[in-house]
Amino acid sequence: MSADPVDVLRRWEAAGGTWEVVIRASDAMTVRLCTCTGGEEVDRLVSASPALAEYVGGRSRSDD
Repeated sequence: MSADPVDVLRRWEAAGGTWEVVIRASDAMTVRLCTCTGGEEVDRLVSASPALAEYVGGRSRSDD
């Protein structure tokens, strides 16, 4: 069972990491999970969750 993508993103932010939307399509979203100290990509979150799309909203990056 996969983790809730909104929870994953919130935990990532709480730990100081940043994120950036790579692909935003009508049926799914791909988000880069990056380090807090240089923005190096660590992982990617790919999800079709409407809750993730709602949480991210119109932002392209965590610092938007």
